[in-house]
Amino acid sequence: MSERRPSPGQSRPPPAQAAVTAPVQAAYQRYAQQTGKWIKGYAARGGTVHCGAGCFLCCDMPIRVSLAEALITAAALGPEELRRMTAHARAVQENARSAPDEETFVERHRQQVSFCPLLDRQTGACTQYDARPTRCRDTFSAFPARYCGAGYWESLTRREKAEYRREVARTPGTDGELHFIAPLEHLSEPVWTAASRSMRQAWGCEVWGDFWTLTTLAADAPFMEHIQAGKARAALKRAATLGLAHPVTLEIG
Repeated sequence: MSERRPSPGQSRPPPAQAAVTAPVQAAYQRYAQQTGKWIKGYAARGGTVHCGAGCFLCCDMPIRVSLAEALITAAALGPEELRRMTAHARAVQENARSAPDEETFVERHRQQVSFCPLLDRQTGACTQYDARPTRCRDTFSAFPARYCGAGYWESLTRREKAEYRREVARTPGTDGELHFIAPLEHLSEPVWTAASRSMRQAWGCEVWGDFWTLTTLAADAPFMEHIQAGKARAALKRAATLGLAHPVTLEIG
């Protein structure tokens, strides 16, 4: 989980969207407080969170978000950042169209689509840390960063994989199967709930999908006009016109 590069400030979503984004931002703040308290207690019990500044090997994973979160990110982006996000979204679409299954989609996302365009590869910092979505906020590792890298698991021998499983099973905070810290993921569930509720109340529908796809659509005025009017079919048609309507990356319902 990379940390941010200092920036002059962060834009806010337009007032018309505040009913959707404000509850999510409030949930982000509560989550940050709860996370800090949990990590402090975890460290006191001898646990270690290995994520820190410059750690970014998880930043090539697919990310599922709500449109409520994507609006927060989109409002923080400048024109060049949005252009890079759009290009990344199109690469995600191509992967979704051609991948025969979910495992291949994830593997190719990490190996070929590669790192998020908001990542500064030189410093390992997220350039929009304050506007990052839930999945970027709640992913913490109980193992060193190398375990999060694409292809690392495949590089292990059978004996090393067996040792990994044993180590995960005896490491407090994991789910017993993977090295990520499960309680910090569970604590983020109110953010998802806040997003779901606020979208349903404001628009009469919910929009979920790929982070880069939804961030691109969040910045598209015609798409957002349809969503805010509760016109799901028209919004989907607009997304299709933009080449961003694959069912793997966009769900409206």
